[in-house]
Amino acid sequence: MGYIDDATGRVYARFYEYEGTIPAMDSSKRYIRKYGIPMSIYLDKHTTYKSPAKLSIEDEINNRELLSQFERAMKELGVEVIHAHSPQAKGRIERLFRTFQDRVVKEMRLREIRSIEEGNRFLKYYLPIYNRRFAVKAKDKENLHRKVPKGLKLDSILCRKTERTLRNDFTVSYKGKLYQIKDSTKAGKVIVEERISGALYITYKGERLRFREITERPLKEIQKKQKVRVKKKYKPSGNHPWRQYQFKSKNLKTGS
Repeated sequence: MGYIDDATGRVYARFYEYEGTIPAMDSSKRYIRKYGIPMSIYLDKHTTYKSPAKLSIEDEINNRELLSQFERAMKELGVEVIHAHSPQAKGRIERLFRTFQDRVVKEMRLREIRSIEEGNRFLKYYLPIYNRRFAVKAKDKENLHRKVPKGLKLDSILCRKTERTLRNDFTVSYKGKLYQIKDSTKAGKVIVEERISGALYITYKGERLRFREITERPLKEIQKKQKVRVKKKYKPSGNHPWRQYQFKSKNLKTGS
């Protein structure tokens, strides 16, 4: 995962096992902690960065955006996301990758680097040397990277967020697993946060809820579903017309 500053050509990079949401979130968090929040980010239309879902008629009428998890996170951080419409449009980063595939690979081979962890340790040493040699001074001295505001929790933004219904028995279903909420809440919907670290959080209006994983629905709810409602036998009142009719019929039979 590589980043190149448009004004200076300064490079930041990190190795991951694949290109996806969590690696994109993790590399962005590390970049932001090192340099600050960028004004905008220019990238391709990989499904990690741009949602492949199509707008429904209702979405179009209500002017809704279908955002990928990465786009949603960037929007929360106030970062403008610009998508390249062709490989040629993002030629600068592509040229950087071609250089790295030659230069960096040779350097790593000489050092007998054989794992991602070793590769990332090597980049901490290599990138400062590379930037001193090839980065340039920006025309404008003002740095458009913003400092991370005090109190802003990057981990709660740079993560997967999924809305889930909180059932009447205070359980939430997520990825085939069931979670019991321990806190009393009136929430109808909650947010499940899947963090970069792999930790799972369930929140309501930004507040974390206590929960535990369970293997089945609570017994009370099951019993409630299984309980059969039996209708009470209707018993007419003493002055009901049916009773009067029955009384007259009885007398008629006796008289005969």
